[in-house]
Amino acid sequence: MSQQFGAESTTDEVLEGVSLRGKRVLVTGVSSGLGVETARALAAHGALIVGAARDLAKARAATEHIRAQSSGGGMELVQLDLASLANIRACADALLAAGKPFDLVIANAGVMACPKGTTADGFETQFGTNHLGHFVLVNRIASLLKPGSRLVNLSSAGHRFADVDLDDPNFERTRYTEFGAYGRSKTANALFAVEFDRRHKERGVRATAVHPGGIQTELGRYMTPAVRESLIASINASQPPGVPAFKWKSIPQGAATSVWAGAVAAAEQVGGRYCEDCHVAEIVNSEGFRGGVRTYALDPQRAKALWAKSEEMVGERF
Repeated sequence: MSQQFGAESTTDEVLEGVSLRGKRVLVTGVSSGLGVETARALAAHGALIVGAARDLAKARAATEHIRAQSSGGGMELVQLDLASLANIRACADALLAAGKPFDLVIANAGVMACPKGTTADGFETQFGTNHLGHFVLVNRIASLLKPGSRLVNLSSAGHRFADVDLDDPNFERTRYTEFGAYGRSKTANALFAVEFDRRHKERGVRATAVHPGGIQTELGRYMTPAVRESLIASINASQPPGVPAFKWKSIPQGAATSVWAGAVAAAEQVGGRYCEDCHVAEIVNSEGFRGGVRTYALDPQRAKALWAKSEEMVGERF
């Protein structure tokens, strides 16, 4: 694709002229925000969407317009609670039993900056839900990803808050902070894409991680106005002179990088990489949160170590 897209590009602009008829796409987190918009945009271009959500009633209400307006594709829903390994495995088993392959998996669901807690299996909530949940789901259905397909993991510029801690992933010895835990989970999302890409690219399956940008969705439900204002102030203070102040993206702008990386960009361009604003991000190790990816989030050895630790934690080898 020769056309250039950027931070203000929307899903419809990115997908203009793209036909996805015959493509089957799994999107997690289709009960609100980016997940709903991602599903809508892909379905509008002919894709069949399998939408996964913890609360099916909420997801049905949120996606009713997609089922009514989809262009030749359609949408079905499956129940998925990423905070429960038993539920994740049941969801994966059902998808495997159906035996229908996927052209694209978008691991979109997640939680952000929540109070300290644990999943049903005792994992720290953000690492357990954002990373381990998708780690088990995607690996269990990896055989359904056909040659030419892709995995898109939603990471975040929040990965710059923290690297993963493989010695204490559940904050059993480390002081818990909401954004530190979020940062760990978002770094894990990027590293998972790196290692999944390495393991599967020989059979034509590629993986990438994306930062959607700053969007006001339900993801930020735990952030008070004061915390939000403080975060924006710190983002603006960390930027060099002349850089425009932080600006919220709309939901269609936020979902644009997911559909760009999943259905528009060349596989070789995005495979094993981290993308933002509809382009592959530069490596930036300086302070600040407005752009680029830290080296540790793309480190192949770190990615292998995280994979091994994740297998150990969930008690399953892939």
